[in-house]
This record gives sequence, structure tokens and C-alpha cells, in this order.
Amino acid sequence: MPLDRRSLILSAAALCACGAPPPVAQAAADKFADSQWRKITDPQWKARLAPASFEVLRQEGTEAPFTSPLLNEHRHGVFACIACDLPLFKSEWKFDSHTGWPSFWTEIPGALAKKADYQIIEERTEYHCAQCLGHQGHVFNDGPRPTGLRYCNNGVALKFIPA
Repeated sequence: MPLDRRSLILSAAALCACGAPPPVAQAAADKFADSQWRKITDPQWKARLAPASFEVLRQEGTEAPFTSPLLNEHRHGVFACIACDLPLFKSEWKFDSHTGWPSFWTEIPGALAKKADYQIIEERTEYHCAQCLGHQGHVFNDGPRPTGLRYCNNGVALKFIPA
């Protein structure tokens, strides 16, 4: 069935809307716009972060699996954004997903901003630190109880703060 002009325009608008952040991410972006973190330039981020952390946090890259020392971190404490120190996950929420990345079954409320990600065509949910908007990873629906979620995080985007 051929598309009429209206259907074509609506389809194009829907595709363009994919780049717009959802309400949760937009609220975090609005908060971010008024914060000190908004004023940091890419050259300043590069000076503050290791190259691998910069690539993940600021360019939405992904670290190689099974390379993070945080995979074997089992002490009590919190996992925080390496860029701004905002606590994102409690250590008791970490589990071994056998994927090669630190994984958690829930988040600290308000710590993450989420948006749809279409980089691999199939829709995924991407999440960022709600304070500095640094990319952290993706959340999937194949995690353990009680949430059934798996927050698959790049280790280079996190730091561990012992209790």
C-alpha cells in the first residue's frame, strides 16, 4: 500500500522524534542545563577523564566485555558515576550477569535518566547519570528478581566507594 503525503509526513516526524529525549531524560536535561556540569566543555572532560571513560561517558561508547576490574568488586558500598561522583547503585544490587559488564537489578531512585536508543536498529533503553548526563549503559528485561531488570553498566563509567 503506497504512503500518502500525510502518512509520509507523520512517519518522518516519528523518526525525527526518536532523537528527542523522553520526559524523564528531558527533566534531567533541564536540570543539567542549569548545573555546573553543563559548563564543562569536551576538552575539559578529556582532561578530567581517562580516554576510555571519556569515550563511554561523553560519546556513548561501550567498553570491551570482561575488562572492568569492577566485575570482581564484592565489598559493601556504592557504585557512583566516575565523572561527577553521584551514587547510582548499591553494592547489594550487583549480580553476575555473565555478560562481561557490571550489572545491577535496580538503581538509586532519581540517579538515572533514560532514553530510547536505536543505534542497533532494535530499540533499547539507554541510561545516563542524572547529574552530569554521562552515558552509563543500557537496561534490559532479563535480570533477576525482584525487578527482572539488568542495568548493564560500563565499568569505566563507574567508581566504587566502599561503605
